[in-house]
Amino acid sequence: MTEPRYGIWIPVYGNCGVMNHPLEPRDASYLRAKNLIQLAQRCGFTTTLIAQHIINPRNQELDQLETWTAASALAEATTSIEIIAAVKPLLFHPAVLAKMALGIDAISRGRFAINLVSAWFRPEMEKPGINFLKHDERYRYSDEWISVVKALWSGEEVNFQGNYFQIKDLRFSPSSIAKPHPRVYVGGESEPAQELAAKQAHTFFLNGRPIEVIRETIAQVHQKASSRSQPLGFAMSAFVIARPTDAEAETEYQTLRAMVLAQDDRSELLKGVDSEVVMFKNMAKYPGVGSNGGTAAGLVGSYDTVAHRIAEFNKVGIDTFMLQFQPFVKEMERFAGEIIPRVRALTVGSAAIAMLVSFMWN
Repeated sequence: MTEPRYGIWIPVYGNCGVMNHPLEPRDASYLRAKNLIQLAQRCGFTTTLIAQHIINPRNQELDQLETWTAASALAEATTSIEIIAAVKPLLFHPAVLAKMALGIDAISRGRFAINLVSAWFRPEMEKPGINFLKHDERYRYSDEWISVVKALWSGEEVNFQGNYFQIKDLRFSPSSIAKPHPRVYVGGESEPAQELAAKQAHTFFLNGRPIEVIRETIAQVHQKASSRSQPLGFAMSAFVIARPTDAEAETEYQTLRAMVLAQDDRSELLKGVDSEVVMFKNMAKYPGVGSNGGTAAGLVGSYDTVAHRIAEFNKVGIDTFMLQFQPFVKEMERFAGEIIPRVRALTVGSAAIAMLVSFMWN
């Protein structure tokens, strides 16, 4: 095992999923995002994800941080943390997006990446008059879209004739600082999402799920990616509740869960969800706190319990953990101080023992 990477979800909605914690400001501003990411960088986190919506999916009247302008500014405001901007291909022509990404790649000096998501919220496409393709076609569209983007990132002249895009004699300069190009994360739970990740991703981004589900999913995607020349990485979303004891963590979980149930009005969101999206089909199967699986990953417990669970996920193939907390600052600092050192001892210590055993036998 190698020590995993840790990242944070920027609270683009002004909160963390549905929950509006009394100690957490309902603030979707760039200033808050900047303060959080700079603190995360100081705490030892190495990556961050900015989700993308052009309107707040729970309520159009609520604030919503714009992803790509924020990513550009955060690239300038930080020095070491990876900045991942989510992108929905239906919102951007690939040539326009490729050039924008090259600009942020340059500002960040190679620390920029994208998270390719094929969309699930119909109103943000339909209200501005963008054609919302059917589920599986969105993934075919995304496949062609990212092929164009990668080609344009190379700095070579691109001629591309596809079902959706036709590119003629187009070259961008300069090419990317990140080599061979900025990282591409792909998210989703469906079969087409796995196929797209196996073909196009640097890292497949999984929603938080119990470890047996994650193990099975990684095995499935590895099989699909068996012909790749480069290994595929795996990241997972999770909401963390860590306390000195398991009992204290469970008490906090129940408090937050009650808060979620009291405030959870998904009527507007569910009206706009594509019924074919697997993530929403699984929400009832894996209830909990937080978005994108949240506490379904089981990172709830004492400091030692949470550290051991992270090490187990790392052992089955998760190399990056994209985390949520409430209240954000206090719990992120707690994680940095209590969990990261424990996981380091487990993973680095395990690797050292394995090396020693190998040396003794050889």
